Amino acid sequence: MDTKEILQVVDVVSNEKGVSKEVIFEAIEAALAAATRKVAGEHLDVRVAIDRHSGNYEVFRRWTVVADDADDFDPQRQITLSRAQRERPDAAIGDVVEQPMGAVPFGRIASQMAKQVIVQKVRDAEREKIVEMFRPRIGHMLIGQVKRLDRGNLIVDVGGNVDALLPREEMIPRENIRVGDRVCALLADARIEQRGPQLFLTRRAPKLMMELFRREVPEVADGIVEVVACARDPGVRAKIAVRSYDPRIDPIGACVGMHGTRVQAVSNELAGERVDIVLYDANPAQFVLNALSPAKVVSITMDEEAHTMDVAVAEDQLSIAIGRGGQNVRLASELTGWELNLMTEAQAAEKQEAELGTLRSMFMEKLDLDQSVADILVQEGFTSVEEIAFVPVSELLAIEEFDEDLVQELRDRAQNALLAQEISREEALGDVEPAADLLEVEGMSRRLAYQLAAHGIVTRDDLAEQAVADLVEIDGIDEALAGRLIMAARAAWFTDDAQA
Repeated sequence: MDTKEILQVVDVVSNEKGVSKEVIFEAIEAALAAATRKVAGEHLDVRVAIDRHSGNYEVFRRWTVVADDADDFDPQRQITLSRAQRERPDAAIGDVVEQPMGAVPFGRIASQMAKQVIVQKVRDAEREKIVEMFRPRIGHMLIGQVKRLDRGNLIVDVGGNVDALLPREEMIPRENIRVGDRVCALLADARIEQRGPQLFLTRRAPKLMMELFRREVPEVADGIVEVVACARDPGVRAKIAVRSYDPRIDPIGACVGMHGTRVQAVSNELAGERVDIVLYDANPAQFVLNALSPAKVVSITMDEEAHTMDVAVAEDQLSIAIGRGGQNVRLASELTGWELNLMTEAQAAEKQEAELGTLRSMFMEKLDLDQSVADILVQEGFTSVEEIAFVPVSELLAIEEFDEDLVQELRDRAQNALLAQEISREEALGDVEPAADLLEVEGMSRRLAYQLAAHGIVTRDDLAEQAVADLVEIDGIDEALAGRLIMAARAAWFTDDAQA
């Protein structure tokens, strides 16, 4: 390959494939190096450098510098440090030294190999370019035409002669898509693969429905109406939550459209999937009420710590609220982000009475109270001894049946109960005392320090040497807390090193 031919190949391939000239130059360099090794010997380490302006190229033989007493010394690819320093005094172990070697004449096989290397390098560059071009569009909808079926999967042309893969498991169940059909799908991933498409599509993602409403509803595209969330049972039923930023516009009506044309267009695109459009509400309870429609809810009890809601409905509304196969309540739960426990009014009353009875018994046992006083505390919403011990006195005095003496007595009993509980915990942890520096670790509590000491972690250094997996085996310590404690303990190491 002469210099003129090299520059010609670079220009032609770069223009045809849309790949940068630098990539083509690097591909030709790799091809010439491979062809040189084919002729001169595969054991050689060869580098080819092409002048980007003239097209002239030079061939260099390379050796890696190793120690004089290196094991498994390969004289074809390695050079000892002492010998390398005779040629280049600043040479060090790991450096590469080069020596020009004349260009060797290529035979038919070597030339064919060079061509294959160039083709492969250019193909790889094209694939990388496609991935880089589509990576910012992950999570967005693409529209393409089905080119062929491949073992149940669809190969879709998404434009520019770029193929994407729609796997069978990411298609809507029982939908019938043929070669030549136009199909909408969400770009789920874009990654470099050795063979086949690098773009991966899905038609099951909830965001696909949100993108379809953006396309069909001008108010959504303009940002006046927002599709806040979506939950899908692909091909069967879905729920979307919408809200409007303009009080004059009904978000549900905007998404339904005249005679239901807009929502019907979305449903048709997704194999007839039925869509429930509900109004979003910042109040979680009201949002759940809307999401469970058409069922009518009698009462809701929220547990914010567990992020659950007990939803009570009339007996004749229970099957509607649950839906076929639990579909309605499952979609409502996914849409709102709350775990919903459906029950009848009688079941809700029974559960509430059981919970109140448990609280009443707890107060009577731990604070040695009469049932009447315990009932008052439960009715006023107290759920723990800690609340009674540390709630402002004014809140307890606001209770009609309580006077100052009773309030003070309740607080004293609650604080004594907590103290006794803490003492029993420390006794249960054993006789091992945590070191002072362990107690000083940021985020460390006294009870937690005793718990660690009971497991042999007595000092700050003991804690610093632990792994997260070791600490999570201790009750009450999760991965996040374990990581924070270990890093806080290790921070002292760096401080000590800096002072030293």
